[in-house]
Amino acid sequence: MMQNLRVLVVGYGAREHALVWKIAQSPLVGRIFVAPGNAGTMQIATNVDIHDEDIAGLLAFALDNRIDLTVVGPNDPLALGIVDAFSAENLPIFGPTQAAAQLESSKAFSKAFMQRHNIPTPAYATFDNYITALTYLDTLPTERVVVKVSGLGARGQGVTVCDTQAEARAALHDYLITKTLGDQQVIIEERISGRELSMFALSDGTTVVPMLPVRDHKRIGDGDTGPNTGGMGAFAPLPDVDGELLDHINATILQPTIRGMAVEGTPYVGVLYAGLMITDNGVQVLEYNCRFGNPEAEVLMSLMDSDLVAAMLACVEGDLQASDVRMSAGAAVSIVIAAPNYPAKSQAGLPIRNVYHAAVNEDVQIFHHGTACQNGQLVTSQHGRTLAVTAKGDCLCQATENAYATAAQIDFVGGHYRRDIGQQALLAI
Repeated sequence: MMQNLRVLVVGYGAREHALVWKIAQSPLVGRIFVAPGNAGTMQIATNVDIHDEDIAGLLAFALDNRIDLTVVGPNDPLALGIVDAFSAENLPIFGPTQAAAQLESSKAFSKAFMQRHNIPTPAYATFDNYITALTYLDTLPTERVVVKVSGLGARGQGVTVCDTQAEARAALHDYLITKTLGDQQVIIEERISGRELSMFALSDGTTVVPMLPVRDHKRIGDGDTGPNTGGMGAFAPLPDVDGELLDHINATILQPTIRGMAVEGTPYVGVLYAGLMITDNGVQVLEYNCRFGNPEAEVLMSLMDSDLVAAMLACVEGDLQASDVRMSAGAAVSIVIAAPNYPAKSQAGLPIRNVYHAAVNEDVQIFHHGTACQNGQLVTSQHGRTLAVTAKGDCLCQATENAYATAAQIDFVGGHYRRDIGQQALLAI
C-alpha cells in the first residue's frame, strides 16, 4: 500500500474535523488538505479556500496537487457528481456516484428503491400536486402522518411530523404552494413510533461491513422538545441494541441495500447511513444518508480502532474486508454547542474562549463546526452549530461525565447545549 498519501477532505464542519483528526492518525498519510475547512481543521491540516460545491475548483486542485485520495464529507457534492468527475480523471475518491447518491438526494427515489427490494420502510405516497396530495390525505385512516420534501436543500428542516390533518395540510401548502424549500416533490409517509438509531456501514459496492449504531438527538431542547436541528448530540454504544438485532439489520437492510444498488447498475461505494426505527413490527428504514452524519461521525471516529484511510482505500479499490473495520469496546458521547438563536439564523463573529484548554483529559476532543479565526480570536462563523465536544470512556457514564465537564469550561456567551445527551440510555443501564 502507498505511503505519504496526499489526502483531500471536502467539507467545513465538525464531521470533517473528526475525519481529518482520524485520517491524521494513519501511517499511510503524508499531508492533508481540507476544502474549505474551519478554525479547527487548520490546526492539523491545510485549509483550502474552495467551496465544497465547487466541483470544478476541487477537481483542478486535486489534479494540480497530486491528491491520492479524496474524502467527501457532505452530501451536496455527491449529489452534484463529484465522484463521477474525479473518477473520470482517475482520481481515487471515497463516496458514491451521483446516481447512487440518489438514496439521499431524492426521498422519492429511495422509497421506491426500498419498495422494489423489499426493504422495510413506512408506507408512503409521492406528490408534486397540492390538490392530489390533499385528496390522498382524505383517504388515510389516521391524521397522524409525516410530510417530507423529497430533494436536497431542506438542511434537516424539510420534515413535518403531523398530529392533525390541519398540520399536514399546512405543511403541504408550505412545500408545494409557497415552496419555501424550492420546487420539490413531497412524500406523505405513515407515522410510526419506536426507538430511532443511525446505522453506519462501509461498502466497496459488493461487500458491506457494519460499523456501529449511534443515537442522535435532533430536537433543540432537553427532553426532545423544540424544533428539529441538524443534530444536538449523539452517543454509542446503544444498550437497547444487541448483537442479534445488529445481525438482523445487516441481513434485512444493509446487505439488501448494497445488493440492490449493484443489481440496478449503480454500485454503492462509500459509507452508508441508514436512519432506522425499532418498532413493534420490526426495524424500518426512515431514510438513507450517503455520508457520515454529524454529530454521529465524531462518535464513530472516536471509537474506530482500525485505520480509516486503509478502510476507505479498500472500498475505493473494491477489496473491503471485515477486518478493515474494528471498533472499540468503549463508549463515546458528543455534545453540540450551538450559537445563540440556533436553529434560527445565527450571528457570525461572536467570540469563543478557552476551547484549546478545556479538555479534561486526552480522551476528549473538541471538533469545530461553525468557527473561524479572526485577528487571532476564535469566533463563530455563519453556521449555527459551533463545536462538538466529544469524549471517549470505558463506559457511557464516564464518557458523558468527561464531555459535560469539558463543555462547562468553554466560555461562549449565549452558546447553548442540551444537558441530557445519552440520559435515557444511562437510566436504562
